[in-house]
Amino acid sequence: MRNAAGVPVGAEVYVGLGANLADPVAQVRAGMTALGRLPDTRLERCSSLYRSAPVGVTDQPDFINAVCRLRTRLAPEALMQRLFGIERDAGRERRGGEPGGPRTLDLDLLLYDQRALRTPELTLPHPRLHERAFVLYPLIELAPELVIPGHGRAADLLAACTGQRVERLES
Repeated sequence: MRNAAGVPVGAEVYVGLGANLADPVAQVRAGMTALGRLPDTRLERCSSLYRSAPVGVTDQPDFINAVCRLRTRLAPEALMQRLFGIERDAGRERRGGEPGGPRTLDLDLLLYDQRALRTPELTLPHPRLHERAFVLYPLIELAPELVIPGHGRAADLLAACTGQRVERLES
């Protein structure tokens, strides 16, 4: 979304996508397509797909991950509700179970402009994004100089993620 002068309008948002069930590559690609259909939102660019080892709950299949950059006029909470709807449409059931478990599709609101927010429903930036190589690699692919509020440059944060297996699959 741009105004008449060609200047981007709306918040710059990064959404993480992940799946490890029911054809995860297809699930992530379908998630990308669904992001492009959100109201008052423009899908600007998506990263390559990455295969990553699970973090936390390790007795499950590898994940397919990506990050997309959006431009939106939706408020953070409204956007998060739309993301939950996309997850439900993909067969995801949020039951408050163990975080990091297997899923058909997971959409995380990582960054909303450079806004810091902490409510019972939403924390921005995403509270663990700075510790997760499977998020940092695709973020850096989209925005090499990106700064994570309260943590620093995304590229500098990768040093603390050694030992996390992440493999770029395609561009």
